[in-house]
Amino acid sequence: MPPSRRQILRRRRVAVFSAVAVLVGTVFYLPMTLLAPLGSVEAAVTPPAVAAQQAAVLEWPTPGSGAVGALGYDGTLATGGAEAAAPIASISKIITALVVLKAKPLALGDTGPDIAFTAKDVAIRNAYRAVNGTTEPVSAGLVLTQRQVMDVMLVESANNYAESLVTWAFGSVDDFVPVANEWLKANGMASTHIVEPTGMSPLNVSTASDLVTLGKLALADPVIAAIVGTATETVPNVGDLENSNKLLGQDGVKGIKTGTLDEAGACLLFAADYVVGGETVTIVGAVLGGVDHKSLNVGVKTLLADVEAGFHEVTLVTAGERFGEYSTAWGDTAALVATKDAKTVVWSDAAVATSVSTDDVGVAKKGTDVGTVTFTVEGEEITVPLELAATIDDPGAWWRLTNPGALF
Repeated sequence: MPPSRRQILRRRRVAVFSAVAVLVGTVFYLPMTLLAPLGSVEAAVTPPAVAAQQAAVLEWPTPGSGAVGALGYDGTLATGGAEAAAPIASISKIITALVVLKAKPLALGDTGPDIAFTAKDVAIRNAYRAVNGTTEPVSAGLVLTQRQVMDVMLVESANNYAESLVTWAFGSVDDFVPVANEWLKANGMASTHIVEPTGMSPLNVSTASDLVTLGKLALADPVIAAIVGTATETVPNVGDLENSNKLLGQDGVKGIKTGTLDEAGACLLFAADYVVGGETVTIVGAVLGGVDHKSLNVGVKTLLADVEAGFHEVTLVTAGERFGEYSTAWGDTAALVATKDAKTVVWSDAAVATSVSTDDVGVAKKGTDVGTVTFTVEGEEITVPLELAATIDDPGAWWRLTNPGALF
């Protein structure tokens, strides 16, 4: 039986509605699939690792105690022998110099105020000569600048000039001592205590570790750093001065102070510069209780060579080094790579911690910044940017139309 008119009309309506539905679906589906954002993907990170370095092996001078540190490194790098406080002899004069400069500041290149010597200063010299203390000439009426007095005190290690200096700056030794001990405490040298400014008393004591701190402070003051690095000096009306530190100028040594006392033995607070890779490392060390300065100097030279060898230049990363990869649903891949080289100097077998931080990435061009890799060495952070090694392209219309589930 032929379809009725009603059936024909129904079929036509279904066909029309179906066509409209297809048209409407196409109108909405195509833009949604072709224009929909693709979203982003996380990087699959390759954990970086920096190989551990060989531990430093140090040969310490014997007998006695010692410690070494370096500028830019907290505390000490290593210690040897007992850490009990011991007499420090003329190393005390570095404390004296720093405390005087705190009260009477002096800029590098300046001479400072004049200091007039009197009969009292002559008596001070005579008192030190009577106990075989190191002294330099002085006379009533002599006038020297603050810088010249400090030169005589530190280069020639003249005890009388140390006492005359603190008497000028503070009024008396008794007024100087509590100020000095408070300064020591404030600067973290809890095991250091002095009773006078020269080191002639065995009651002026410290530890090698505390003296490393003292040495760092001395080098941080440009006036003291210049004086202790001076081999010879001529002071008018006093004469030619010769530094008692016979290591000065050898093997990078640039100071700082010798000390000798029956109760203390031979003592040395020292500093030396070495180039490791392209970086200058300043080593600061102290040794107390040596037999004599000749043997102590030999031991310190050996120690310095060992410390220098204990520093290593480490390559952390090279430009282009791979740290992971992005992989998209449509099959594009791009590595994330370091943008530059990075090196650092590490002490001994200090560990290098690493971490990678990345951004989620969608369509992006080669060279896009996508994160960082950070290396942490003894509290110092070195950060290198990461970038895409290849372009992540749009997948195109066909992939979008055939993978709607990846879009919505």
